[in-house]
Amino acid sequence: MREYEKLKTGWAADGVLSVVISEPARRNAVDRRGHRELAEIWRDVDRDDDVRAVVIRGEGEAFSAGGDLSMIEEMARDHATRMRVFGEARDIVYNLVNCAKPVVSAIQGPAVGAGLAVALLADVSVAGRTARIIDGHTRLGVAAGDHAAIIWPLLCGMAKAKYHLLLCEPLTGEQAEAIGLVSLCADDDRVHEVALDVAVRLAAGPAEAIRLTKYALNNWLRLAGPSFDASLAMEFLGFTGPDLEEGVQALRERRPPRFS
Repeated sequence: MREYEKLKTGWAADGVLSVVISEPARRNAVDRRGHRELAEIWRDVDRDDDVRAVVIRGEGEAFSAGGDLSMIEEMARDHATRMRVFGEARDIVYNLVNCAKPVVSAIQGPAVGAGLAVALLADVSVAGRTARIIDGHTRLGVAAGDHAAIIWPLLCGMAKAKYHLLLCEPLTGEQAEAIGLVSLCADDDRVHEVALDVAVRLAAGPAEAIRLTKYALNNWLRLAGPSFDASLAMEFLGFTGPDLEEGVQALRERRPPRFS
């Protein structure tokens, strides 16, 4: 496992790799470096024979507050940056889908944007009762690309997916479990414990059978690949549009956006 700057890695148990999104001063918001690392780590996990399962969480009491606003503003200004982040956003999804090792997410506090993509694409997701899950894209003024089109309709159905993605309506962990968006809900102070227990059980199981089962099930996501690719392109088209500036400013000022 290579050295990462924004992700802390270590052994949580025998065969279980712990990955921690580490930017606690900013509620684990994903900046330029962190976004790239979230795309790359799944290839390293896949190649490491010592890793039999992964548990991913955020440092402190947040999973991830989403994309760093300065990175988003740079994407709006610079085409080269936009294309680089576009490739990374694609790789976060496909590299996690194609990673043979089972991944468990421990969702506590806010889970938004690129962080939410990892949280929901994990093979097993464990959310705290008061976790705050929100896609966030349309509030920013761009289409819900990222992971939304590939996974939300499969997890919670099209009606619920449209409601929460079009309106950016947040869900608690309890609500997310009730509609099938996450695998399990746990008391806030037990989220990491429950997620680790699941990861330990996966690591102790028949590795080949588990990995092949994951591969077979993830063919449903691969079938949705064209929808995901289109949604991601539509999202990044929005980074050149007029609504993004107001969306970013509203987030900075902690107020509802006023789109024209």
